[in-house]
Amino acid sequence: MTTYLWQDERFPHFEWRTDELLTPLGEVHTLQGQLLGRMAALGFDGLAQQVESITSEIIGSSQIEGVTLNADSVRSSVARRLGLETAGSERTDHYTEGVVNSLMEATQAFALPLTEERMFGWHAAYFPTGYSDGYKITVANWRIGEAPMQVVSGPMGKEKVHFVAPPSKDVPEMMRRFIDWCNTDDKTDAILRAAIAHLWFVTIHPFDDGNGRMARTITEMMLARADGSSQRFYSLSSELMRQRKSYYEVLEQAQKGTTDITAWLLWFVEALRNALTYSLQTSERVLQKARFWELHRDTEVNERQRKIINRLWDGFEGALTTQKYAKINHCSQDTALRDIQTLIVKGILRKADEGGRSTHYELCTPTPPSTLK
Repeated sequence: MTTYLWQDERFPHFEWRTDELLTPLGEVHTLQGQLLGRMAALGFDGLAQQVESITSEIIGSSQIEGVTLNADSVRSSVARRLGLETAGSERTDHYTEGVVNSLMEATQAFALPLTEERMFGWHAAYFPTGYSDGYKITVANWRIGEAPMQVVSGPMGKEKVHFVAPPSKDVPEMMRRFIDWCNTDDKTDAILRAAIAHLWFVTIHPFDDGNGRMARTITEMMLARADGSSQRFYSLSSELMRQRKSYYEVLEQAQKGTTDITAWLLWFVEALRNALTYSLQTSERVLQKARFWELHRDTEVNERQRKIINRLWDGFEGALTTQKYAKINHCSQDTALRDIQTLIVKGILRKADEGGRSTHYELCTPTPPSTLK
């Protein structure tokens, strides 16, 4: 009797009920076309949208694993890779740069074959010190050792085992087969191939750590192939983070199920549909932000001011006051007030009409970002 998917003698010969997938797949393909069409119709080159989407993808994928990255740093690194300096000037650390480079190498070079070398490079970027949570791990190579690789949760002594991966000795051959499949077109719908790759990879669990992030990196590469473009206009990992509990549950069910993976494919396609829908709903805000910076491309602003402006566009929590400006930028309230007054003179900020105990400010835009749907 098998306990896990990889123990099924039919693995990895997956099966699914095509009739149940036709309608949701059709909806996703329609949304893909609408998103690409909207960008083309608006005459927008996609750089600003890509900055936001890739930033969300990187932050979301890391958050799923409990790793919190600085959004401004990620955004700045992505912007530099895409040649869009106006997205921010936050300094970035080597780790953030490595994580950004990994995802963008995977998606921008989506047409290149998937290889061990590429995956080892991505993995090394996630663990540059060779340690994870204080424990030394094998980096940029498949896991080794006799001890079983387990996915567990719960406090020490009360751990719950969710999954036991294949023995380490079997990983090289299993990954060779996986890589060969990724590089061979078997005429399966490209979106389904991305979903299959995700489940297949995490079932092998080939690394000591970082398997989830690696799976999502490979999935993004496969989705870029599905789109036929390196331009990323949506973030699947942000949606997976929003459904983190369900994401883990459906993966566990699939890894303890049979080679009929219809339930996993349906869940994946629905998550992708949600990600595309969200991107369509927010694309107007991104476009307005790009037009705003185009309008003010010759307007001189300092690093503190640029940081606040981007925060306002990206969803500022509450109202902007001199106190919040000073706290975010680690400056005095006198400096904050001078910066704000300069932005008012330049037509970028204005005093809000609403009264209150503290004067607060908002962007001078035809439609305030917070009201865009």
